Amino acid sequence: MMWALLAFLSAALLGCYDFFKKVSLKDNSVIAVLFLNTLFSAMLFSPFILLSHSGVITQGELYVPVAGIDTHLLLILKAVIVLSSWLCGYIGLKHLPITIASPIQSTRPVMVLLGALLIFGESLNLFQWIGIAIAVLSMFLLNRSGKREGIDFTSNRWVAFIIMAAVLGAVSALYDKYLMRSLKPIFVQSWFNLYQCLLMGGLVLLLNAFVPSLRSKKFHWRWSILMISVFLAMADFCYFSSLAQEGALIAVVSMIRRGSVVVSFLFGAFLLHEKNLKRKAFDILLILVGLFFLYLGSK
Repeated sequence: MMWALLAFLSAALLGCYDFFKKVSLKDNSVIAVLFLNTLFSAMLFSPFILLSHSGVITQGELYVPVAGIDTHLLLILKAVIVLSSWLCGYIGLKHLPITIASPIQSTRPVMVLLGALLIFGESLNLFQWIGIAIAVLSMFLLNRSGKREGIDFTSNRWVAFIIMAAVLGAVSALYDKYLMRSLKPIFVQSWFNLYQCLLMGGLVLLLNAFVPSLRSKKFHWRWSILMISVFLAMADFCYFSSLAQEGALIAVVSMIRRGSVVVSFLFGAFLLHEKNLKRKAFDILLILVGLFFLYLGSK
């Protein structure tokens, strides 16, 4: 049960994270915002590596153990997958309403579910199947709401970026389940964030060298950029801790995490004043009903 509660907490924090991303990307350089996000995340967790290796932290949940090169290569691969997903997601979110972009990302658990059944042999009970079915239905209804705003999911290129981000995110989630079988959450989060920052820094240098037009992209500092990293760090810590719990099902955890769309919707409605909220509210209500059944099935 604890793993489900951690997943719900992670979902709430992710909703705040999505809101701060949307605010930060408004009339701003995607590459610059993403690089700062990875930099701040690395700064938040690198001290745990240093304190553990210097002997200040010797045990407990915040202790980062020493590992071999093979283990670090696994985390570098995770950094590549997640960074690719983020690039697609940031680009799509910049050009779409948050009340459309976040729900598209909520299709990710369906792909995770298929992977969990085929790769890890997970099995779901009746309540969990009902919850997932209702959540999937809500995604189709959100497609209809998007078209009313002139956003055709089959031809809009920004939607394509969000969908690609969801696919890569599903791959990352399944990979996380594999990593959590043998690694500590703080180890994965600390080293993964550091490698992601280094990869993003290299990408920025390459883009500045070979894509001169990017230099003209305007960058505006906003404190919301720092908040992206803070809320993501907390959300991911709860997420990895959830997966590390005995009995945790990645299919259910992933679906619960997508409940972050509810928080994103509230921010979009009350602070960003986005459109077509009544119809979207019904679709969001279906997601809440689906999450309720997932909660019942996980008790």
